[in-house]
Amino acid sequence: MQHETLLDIYKFIVEKGDNGICVVDNTGKLIIYNKKMRELQGISDEEFEKRRALEIVGFNTEKGGLLRVLQDEQPILNEKKTFWNQKGQEVTLISNIYPLYSQDVLVGAVEFARDITQQEYMMYQPLRRYNEPLTFEIITAISTEMKKVIEKAKIVAYSRMPVILVGESGTGIDMIAEGIHHELKDKNDMFITLICRRDEASVISQLEKYIVEKKNITFFAERIEYLSKEAQEKIVELLANHTNHHHIFIASVGEDPFDLIQKGQLSKALYRHFSDISIYIPALRNRKEDIMPFVEDYFKRHRESYGSAISGLSDEVKEIFLNYNWPGNLKELEVLLDDISSLITTESLVEAHMLPAHFKWKIQNIESPENQDIAQSDIFVVMNKNELRPLDVYMNEVEDYYISRALELFDGNVSKTATALGIKRQSLQYRIRKYTESRSSSDKHEE
Repeated sequence: MQHETLLDIYKFIVEKGDNGICVVDNTGKLIIYNKKMRELQGISDEEFEKRRALEIVGFNTEKGGLLRVLQDEQPILNEKKTFWNQKGQEVTLISNIYPLYSQDVLVGAVEFARDITQQEYMMYQPLRRYNEPLTFEIITAISTEMKKVIEKAKIVAYSRMPVILVGESGTGIDMIAEGIHHELKDKNDMFITLICRRDEASVISQLEKYIVEKKNITFFAERIEYLSKEAQEKIVELLANHTNHHHIFIASVGEDPFDLIQKGQLSKALYRHFSDISIYIPALRNRKEDIMPFVEDYFKRHRESYGSAISGLSDEVKEIFLNYNWPGNLKELEVLLDDISSLITTESLVEAHMLPAHFKWKIQNIESPENQDIAQSDIFVVMNKNELRPLDVYMNEVEDYYISRALELFDGNVSKTATALGIKRQSLQYRIRKYTESRSSSDKHEE
């Protein structure tokens, strides 16, 4: 095959791929910035060409992982980052960055970025309560890291001091916050969560309403960096003006508070309110020994609630779970177990063929002998009779996956997606509603 033909093929693959790709040479100069990466950064094709002519593309290697890779010649894997792009959209990525060599000489670095924004929104949902208080005793974590988190949280509870919890969405921060509330020696009357991703006026209004109560309240401001600095400082003012009450204020942020202060997303006055007390909740990928206790507790509750015979995971699935990096943390694991358990009948173990199609797609790049067949085959190919499922279940799964993937490609635009799929807009809306209601019904069934 001729060089020009191969070059055209490479260009097509780079531009049409689902991952954002950025390549710089060994001086940090931009070489490749593909369409997906431009979309993630909120840069139009026209704007990109103008910026490229001026050698400005809104990308600064001094603040990114590419320069670190050029300096250290070591890859950076599974780096998660959340930012606001130039269209004002919040974006969350998982990046892998590698050094590039030619004849053993470093010539540059490449970043592959996977968009997990929609998945991140789902992970904002708290872990299931199981109709009981979220105390430290029901937390299944056994890792040394989480034991230290709980020990520090208990000290905070005994001292009744304000605290800031730091960690990714889905790690169980809400459980730690409520655990502190239930650990108080002198019990508070109420636990109120302030969801800061919503309209900040309603958050301030809710705080103003309850802070004057004579009752003692534990306030948990979830992801407080989403509030403006003005709103954050209004909270500091409210807390300072009501010190006669025995309220406790807990807040959470998604990354290091000092980084947020430097980026102007966290008020210094608010941070000082916490007296420098921070508790870092590690991501699940850094404490994988907590995966199986969580799974075992989930299936124990499933057996007790529904009389199922499910006892756990096969060795093959267990290996897959331990190799996967869980960007959505425990919440992603819980949602996956919901999907699996909705199809359980008389099975006692979860086998690889029972894994949902969307999860098989995610794990295709995991390299381990136990899931090699899954990694090397198409997610909808049936390899043996054990993978056979009822036809209606299989077809619904394929349709759900295909429609959700199409919606992603058109940024959730129903009209454009319907046109691409060759169906009427109303027909697509019906299918989306049917899938949503099915998932909602499954969630209620599990609760």
